[in-house]
Amino acid sequence: MEFHEKVDRSAEQTVDATIPTEATGAQATVAESQLKVNEEEKAIEIESAELSDEVLTAEDADGTADNGVGEPRGISDILLRLKELQAGDASLITTDEIGRLKQQFYSFVNELMAVRRDEFVAAGNDPETFAPTPLEEEAEFKALMGVIKEKRNEYRARIEAEQLANLERKQAIISELSEMASDTDNVNRHYPRAKELQTAFKEIGDVPQQNTTQVWKAFQEAVEHFYDQWKVNKELRDYDFKKNLSEKQLLIDEAKNLMAEDDVLTAFRRLQELHEKWRETGPVAKDLREEIWAQFKDASAEINKRYQAFFEERKQREQASEAAKTALCEAIESIDTAALTNFTGWNDATRKIMDAQKEWKTIGFASRKANSQLFTRFRKSCDAFFSAKAEFFQSMKTSLAENLEAKTRLCEQAEALADSTEWRKTTDRILELQKEWKTIGAVPKKHSDAIWQRFLTACNSFFDRKKHATSDVRRAEQANLKTKKAIIAELNALNSDDATMERAEALARIKELRSQWQETGHVPFKDKDRLHEAYREVMRQVFDKYDIHEKRARMESFQNSLAANAGDKGKLSRERDRMMRAYESRKAELATYENNLSFLSARSRSGSSMLAEIEKNIQRLKNSIADMETRIRLIDEQIAGE
Repeated sequence: MEFHEKVDRSAEQTVDATIPTEATGAQATVAESQLKVNEEEKAIEIESAELSDEVLTAEDADGTADNGVGEPRGISDILLRLKELQAGDASLITTDEIGRLKQQFYSFVNELMAVRRDEFVAAGNDPETFAPTPLEEEAEFKALMGVIKEKRNEYRARIEAEQLANLERKQAIISELSEMASDTDNVNRHYPRAKELQTAFKEIGDVPQQNTTQVWKAFQEAVEHFYDQWKVNKELRDYDFKKNLSEKQLLIDEAKNLMAEDDVLTAFRRLQELHEKWRETGPVAKDLREEIWAQFKDASAEINKRYQAFFEERKQREQASEAAKTALCEAIESIDTAALTNFTGWNDATRKIMDAQKEWKTIGFASRKANSQLFTRFRKSCDAFFSAKAEFFQSMKTSLAENLEAKTRLCEQAEALADSTEWRKTTDRILELQKEWKTIGAVPKKHSDAIWQRFLTACNSFFDRKKHATSDVRRAEQANLKTKKAIIAELNALNSDDATMERAEALARIKELRSQWQETGHVPFKDKDRLHEAYREVMRQVFDKYDIHEKRARMESFQNSLAANAGDKGKLSRERDRMMRAYESRKAELATYENNLSFLSARSRSGSSMLAEIEKNIQRLKNSIADMETRIRLIDEQIAGE
């Protein structure tokens, strides 16, 4: 216990006056040495002020007390910690830890309920119908919390009662010291009792916080007033200094040992206890005060530094967790549900959400406020996604049902055609059904294979029958192909330069071959175009070859007709007019063909065939025009000759 004494010459004289003349040498020494003791006491109050500035508490360092227990990894860890608090000393129960355990417990509960809800929604259920089942651990949690709070309240009530009793006892000691200090005639005889009261004051426990400073100051003032009235014996004072030095040295050693303590929080709390003892320990010799205070202060500073570093590191971890959780929230919020128009897109997005939720569980806690806000934001984003997904799947159920109905109708139509023998017509219709099938979207998965097999079976049934029925047709087509090749070969023979058949006989044979060609049935589809083109070409050639004599005969017949009507100019004029109209018509038709010819391309087979046909028609028109020009010229000569 520190005693603050004032140096006062009048007080010294008063004490000296109380010493009897027959005092021994030791008593005289007390009076002489007290002046030096009083001077040394002046610095004690300064030491106490400096010490109070150095002491840090958990609230000063972080704003909250910490129990030194590691962060729980799940509900079981929280329940285990509550059981430890229930079974342990009530003085170890802190409001901060109880609040943190409660927040962490319901954070885990909310995450677990969120997972169950996501699984419920992912199974295709309406999120609005989700009814969470309370956890069995919640009842145990509430029961433990109730017991702990009751235990804490009882402890507080007991401590408060003890503090009030301590306050009364300390106030009684202060009153007695004040009374002894006022008894100036007998103050020397009160010294043993004053020491007893000082010891008793130190042994009394804490008083209510609001009375601590007031009681301490009153006690200090009472002690100072007592020592103002009494000059302490130097040997006794030296003994006090020596005893206080020994106690403070032990406190310094304990503080240094705490520097090696692995548990930073335990070391810090123990340091607070050492500081309390330091304040309660009396002063030491003046020449040693700064030295031992510096040693104690340095050890305290190192522990305080480690304590501050611990909370800085925890703050950095919380900031990293906050950044990671914020990134997950942003990743989920960036998913554009409006752009998800099919099952694949929704399933891919759902996997991202589930992966984000798994990753969320691996991230540690952020600060208490940020952690709660981020979890609310994260759950809101997940809920919004699964609500949109539920709406999409509900709309898809209707669409899938409509698609199933449409495909069922196609199956019924295909089954109705399966026994048809109208091969071409039915084939075209089934191909149309197959095209229509492709335009219809998906059906419910449980019906997908069955409806497809039904449609496929109906289509294959028809085509298998057609394949069997048309095998004879193919043989007939091969025979027809052979016949038509023979017709072409004979026409080529008629067109050769070595052919000696007369025109009339040749024309009759050509007519027979043309009739035979027309009567011959279909050939294989792959040979149809090529064979038909060869036939048309050879027919054109033979007609060109055998039409030369016919043209000559027609011209001779025309000239004979002109000679027969040589005297009838009116008839000749009418014939000329008719011929001119036909001539102009042929020229206009020729111009049309030539114009169309400039727009055609021969890149494709059909384009090449059409081009050849137009060129043939152009040549035919040119021949016809040339023939008409000759006839008009002959009519003009006939009219002019008249």
